[in-house]
Amino acid sequence: KIYLIFLSYNKIKFKRLCMINILMIEDDLELAEILTEYLEQFDVRITTCEDPYLGLSTLNTSKFDLVILDLTLPGIDGLEVCKEIRKKNDIPIIISSARHDLSDKVNAFEFGADDYLPKPYNPQELLVRIKSHLRRQNIKQREENKAKKDLICDDFKHIITLKGTPLNLTVAEYDILKYLIKKEGGAISREELIYNCDSINEDSTNKSIDVIIGRIRVKLGENPKEPKYIHAIRGVGYKLEQ
Repeated sequence: KIYLIFLSYNKIKFKRLCMINILMIEDDLELAEILTEYLEQFDVRITTCEDPYLGLSTLNTSKFDLVILDLTLPGIDGLEVCKEIRKKNDIPIIISSARHDLSDKVNAFEFGADDYLPKPYNPQELLVRIKSHLRRQNIKQREENKAKKDLICDDFKHIITLKGTPLNLTVAEYDILKYLIKKEGGAISREELIYNCDSINEDSTNKSIDVIIGRIRVKLGENPKEPKYIHAIRGVGYKLEQ
């Protein structure tokens, strides 16, 4: 019984981690409720703020994946809210507004909005746009994270660069380093390298892998006693960290 409760708790916890969290700044609470109920079916959780100042404060104190922003708000125009959000945050912003004037749309995009959805609209269309923007955001973040790495593998060009400088690698060195980069952070056995690197003969010994790793380290300018990138894992093999 305790085990089932534990499984149930972990399932709920995992679902919360997987949920999309959205801040909606909208003073039409009836519309907000309709959208909230619809989107919850697809693991999208909405936090609604009808006061734009409270919305800005909430965005600064909590983590959200996307903002849905109305333009006609009490106290401050939604375009100004959009501008304030963009000053501090790169979060995707979808404008949800009954204002169809072209100047509002132009200003919204100039102030940093990513999309403009005129009311009334079908909630299904909103869901599709949310997923589209989050997909692009994830790709952008992956590219930014990749650009921060010292070692980058471009398999199309068949080169590996260290801080932007191409490394002069043999085919075997390239295959092993490429595999280590692919499995970054994971412990990899010598046998795994032998069976997953096409240029390595299956009859190769663990010692031959160690020799190739040693040559790669030299080309990375590493001190084997204090390696920065390729670390030996006693009784297992190697792992790459950067």
